[in-house]
Amino acid sequence: MWRALAILGAFTDERPHWTLADLARAQRLSKPTALRILSALEQAGYLARSGPAGSYGLGIAAIELGARAQRSTSIYAAARPELETLARETGETSTLEILQGGETLILDEVHGQHLVGTAPSIGTRWPAHTTSTGKVLLAAARAGSLEPSQMAQGTTNSPTLKRFTERTITTRAGLEAELGRVADNGHATVVGELEPDFVAIAAAVRNHLGQVVAAISVGGPASRLRAEARQRIIRMVVQAAGRASERLGYLAAGSRR
Repeated sequence: MWRALAILGAFTDERPHWTLADLARAQRLSKPTALRILSALEQAGYLARSGPAGSYGLGIAAIELGARAQRSTSIYAAARPELETLARETGETSTLEILQGGETLILDEVHGQHLVGTAPSIGTRWPAHTTSTGKVLLAAARAGSLEPSQMAQGTTNSPTLKRFTERTITTRAGLEAELGRVADNGHATVVGELEPDFVAIAAAVRNHLGQVVAAISVGGPASRLRAEARQRIIRMVVQAAGRASERLGYLAAGSRR
C-alpha cells in the first residue's frame, strides 16, 4: 500500500504526468512492479492514461477524493458560508486563498450574480505581490503571524518582482512598504495591479492560535467596484473574515476574557 501512496504522491503541479519508465526509475521500482501498481490504480480510477506516449495522470477518483478532502477541511467549512454571503450581497466573486511560496492558491470560490466579471477557478495560482489575498498573507508572514506551513520567502526575498500592469509593485522596498500599510489597515485592496480593470479586497482568516491560515476576498471590475463601493465592501470582507476566524476558534483581543 505504501508504494501505491508514494506513486500517487509523485503526481504534483510541477509533474502532473509520468511515463512508466520515468516513474519506475524515480520510485526505484522494477518496471513490472511499477506497472502492476499503476494498473491497479488505473483500474480503481485514481490514475488515467493519456497522450501518445501513454503517460499517466490523476484520474477521476483522485479528483473526487481531493474534492471530498477539501469539503471536510475546517478552513473550508469555516469560510464557505461567508463566501456565499459576500457573493450574494456584493454581486461579485468571493474567494478563499492560501499562500504557497510566492503565489496565492484559490481553495474555494463563489461566483457573483454579474455575467461580466471575474472567473477564477479553484486551484488557480496568482503571484502574491499582485493580489489582495497575497498582500494580506505576505503581511502576516512579515509580522511572524502566518501559519508555519505557508511559506512566503519566494516573494519577499526577491529583489525585483514581475510586472503585470503599470500599477504592479515591482521592488522589494515598495512591497515592504505596502505590506506595512496592509498590516496597519487590517485589510488589503488592489486596483489594477494584476489586470488593469480588476479590483479586489481581502482580509485574513485566523485559527485558534491567532495564526493567519487563509484570506477571504471579493473581486470584480473597477467599473463596478468604484471608490464609494470599496469602503462598504472592505467592512463586509473584514467582518466575514472575522466570523470565519471565530468558527476556527479565534477570539479577537476585544473578545478575550
